[in-house]
Amino acid sequence: MPAKIFGTVVSHGLKGRMLTKNELQMLTESRDMDELVTRMKNTVYLDALAKLTKPYTAEKIENALKEYLVNTHSKMVNISGGAKILSAYFVKHITWNLKMILKGKALGKSYDELLPKINLRAEELVGRRDLVVKALVSKNLEEAISSISGSEFADDVTKAAAIYKDKGDVRIFDVYLDHVFYYDLGRAMNTEAQSMDAKNIVSVDIDSYNVLAILRGKFWNLSPDEINNLVVTNTSKVTKETIQKMINAEKISEAIAELSNTVYKDIVPQNPSSDIDSILQIEKGFELIGLKRAISAFKTMFSVGIVLAALKLIMVEVRNLSAIASGIEQKIPGETILSKLINLN
Repeated sequence: MPAKIFGTVVSHGLKGRMLTKNELQMLTESRDMDELVTRMKNTVYLDALAKLTKPYTAEKIENALKEYLVNTHSKMVNISGGAKILSAYFVKHITWNLKMILKGKALGKSYDELLPKINLRAEELVGRRDLVVKALVSKNLEEAISSISGSEFADDVTKAAAIYKDKGDVRIFDVYLDHVFYYDLGRAMNTEAQSMDAKNIVSVDIDSYNVLAILRGKFWNLSPDEINNLVVTNTSKVTKETIQKMINAEKISEAIAELSNTVYKDIVPQNPSSDIDSILQIEKGFELIGLKRAISAFKTMFSVGIVLAALKLIMVEVRNLSAIASGIEQKIPGETILSKLINLN
């Protein structure tokens, strides 16, 4: 219990220090990257940006923010007594790097092009630096895939590479690496006694992954068996029966229609312009539901769900700040940048 109490107190502190809409607006009004970094250093992100060197770029800022996120996540795992659900989410930082590397290798990008996009802090904290570095220094995609053999990612990455050769869409690597992450997350959810808040947050993430994996699999014309192999544990909100109906549907629109019989009926797109548009709308819908669940978790007392919720909110804030940096670098008007941010208030 003491770990839960301490974790809850720290989580409330993190939430309380999150940037307000006015602070985000002030950042979007920065004239250039120098002014943006100066303004960001007047926030809780001072230490995160302390090592930044000029000339400032969006990529450097994003990398520094990622490191802050990883360090915060690691601290929360430790103060929560190593809760399995928080440790399972930590793997997401590693899969993010592997996605960047494998997609980059598929597109013929060099080591020098990929290196600035990769932050190895997560791997260093869990003793897995070699896994990512070997893939990063590989000459090509085949060598990178070979370097991952023997790891928990090997089977899915090999399948992804074979389908990529046929379909030519690098996002296939995203789905198959996500499969590894969500499979482990599902196991953590089912094997460890969780607070209802934690289950509410995790179940939305798993439902989102399963639904989007099915829809993207259909978009790529994968076989029903291939799509079925991408599905991880089901939840009470999207049953096995619903999942099978979605997989067996002839068209993407028919698969989406099955969601009308679930708690997610409100995110079924109305009059989408295309299948891709439908998939993107559903992805955004799930994201907003997950965010609402995270915010509502703070109404309860002393649970791992509050710690997970705090991490979720910080992940979104880091995405917002990265989007601001990218917008300032591209000279996009402040009001346009602000309109694209995910609202956390």
